[in-house]
Amino acid sequence: MFMDTTFMQEAIKQALYARDRNEVPIGSVIVYQGEVIATGYNIRETIQSTLSHAELIAIQEANDRMGSWRLEDCTLYVTLEPCPMCAGAIVQSRIKRVVFGAFDPKAGCAGSLMNLLNDSRFNHQVELESGVMEKECSKLLTDFFRELRMKKRDTRNEG
Repeated sequence: MFMDTTFMQEAIKQALYARDRNEVPIGSVIVYQGEVIATGYNIRETIQSTLSHAELIAIQEANDRMGSWRLEDCTLYVTLEPCPMCAGAIVQSRIKRVVFGAFDPKAGCAGSLMNLLNDSRFNHQVELESGVMEKECSKLLTDFFRELRMKKRDTRNEG
């Protein structure tokens, strides 16, 4: 659990990079043999690409670093429960384990809406640990969206 908290703190740092760029604060790191080999944070608004989620960016970086699409002995840490697209990429990349912070009741596919990571119909299942530093991860998102709503309200009141 100590290592999970340590690496989740690294994922939170990535989420803060996203927040500082006015992106939804979601961050991810991939760990291999106790070392962070890849990082990613959400940049969907910046580059206007559907595929620019934190997990996918980290997976691509890990593929490049490992020289393989297979990430069989890696753990992915992410501040928010993976969406269907990211859960699919996690299964396809053969990541061994996923650790996430906040649950996503609207799009989460690692237990909230469904669990694509442990679906026995796929040829790979992923070990899963949920709720690691959940309060901190949730607060990042709650604060971000509260501030966004306030900015929109202020803009409407000025007009």
